Amino acid sequence: MKLILASASPRRKELLGIARYNDKDKVLKFNNGSTINFMYCDNDKDLDRLQGVEYDIIFLDEATQLREDWIRRIIPSVRGVNECPKRVYYTCNPGGQGHSYIKRIFIDKKYEQGEDPKDYTFIQSLVTDNKVLMDSQPDYIKQLEALPSKLRKAWLEGDWDVYEGQFFEEFRDNPDHYEDRQWTHVIKPFPIPDNWTIYRGLDWGYNKPFSCGWWAVDYDGVVYRILELYGCNKTPNEGVKWTPPQVFAEIHRIETEHRWLAGKKITGIADPAIWDAETGESIAEVAAKHQVYFTPGDNKRIPGWMQIHYRLAFDDNGFPMMYVFSNCKAFIRTIPLLQYDEHKPEDLDTDGEDHVADEVRYFCMSRPIKPRVAAAPDKYNETPMAMFLDIPKEDIKAVSRRPRMEIIDGD
Repeated sequence: MKLILASASPRRKELLGIARYNDKDKVLKFNNGSTINFMYCDNDKDLDRLQGVEYDIIFLDEATQLREDWIRRIIPSVRGVNECPKRVYYTCNPGGQGHSYIKRIFIDKKYEQGEDPKDYTFIQSLVTDNKVLMDSQPDYIKQLEALPSKLRKAWLEGDWDVYEGQFFEEFRDNPDHYEDRQWTHVIKPFPIPDNWTIYRGLDWGYNKPFSCGWWAVDYDGVVYRILELYGCNKTPNEGVKWTPPQVFAEIHRIETEHRWLAGKKITGIADPAIWDAETGESIAEVAAKHQVYFTPGDNKRIPGWMQIHYRLAFDDNGFPMMYVFSNCKAFIRTIPLLQYDEHKPEDLDTDGEDHVADEVRYFCMSRPIKPRVAAAPDKYNETPMAMFLDIPKEDIKAVSRRPRMEIIDGD
């Protein structure tokens, strides 16, 4: 049997006479010929060591610290013609660059084509389930209780919804509220009213994915991501390598054929870089030839991220200023996995799959809003209705559930 582990074993003394450990090759070889290989993965090149290798079992320790595409490249090494059952084990905490992938498979149970639900089993183990640790170090739980709130929820309570380092921690995808649209950003699609304004955002990519998103804006300034075209193949953060004519021919086709877009005036916003014509015809010029027009977006990063935060924020009734139709799979997949830059505390880590986020940033900067103001203190008891008429507050019907947002500038 051949086994691969992601971290070294501390039990060499216990295996003395049973197995021998080669420190150079990081291989533990048993007397019967079975081996345990210890490896690490810090970059793409580290995966080259798995090429052409077969293992019966793979353990990935702290699996959420690995990128999804790394995990997908490691797993095919579990193969062989012997009778040993082929298995993969993950141990992990919430958080890290593989958080979204692990959460989708084991927590949300949202499977993609080729993924069989019967192949996956999740066994949650909280620190209180570790009886040996609790008996030998009962104060350890106090260390977890003293952590910052997000880490405490993740490591102590096993909460997979928010984790330390998540850039857009406000984002919620709650299918139970797709209909009432409260406390969720993802909602069920609905027909777009004719008078709503339509926008198109674009972040260009060739080797990396391009992202094109269509947005509808209602009369209160609430924005709805209604459609998207994301140029990614089945490997996350890997582009389909469409040429500009291919991309804009497809965008034009969608805008002339889709019932939500056909015949509508669409305002396009894109990264100013697509007007770069130093190497010949610019990408923006190619788009114009296909009747797909853009204006340069404001690509300031920090203000742009703040505009997204402002729109994702829920009001007191659970209504945000940004919704995403459930058919916009790229937004729903990539936005939750983005993390803060370790060296720029207010910025997003550009090593992540940030193409949808960039496209959303350009769009939001075209219609900037102010942050929601905290609710004023309740002074109802000082009003005539309470003081002289003795009318309970609960008998007064609220005028509006959502305060209107002020548009700073833009259409």
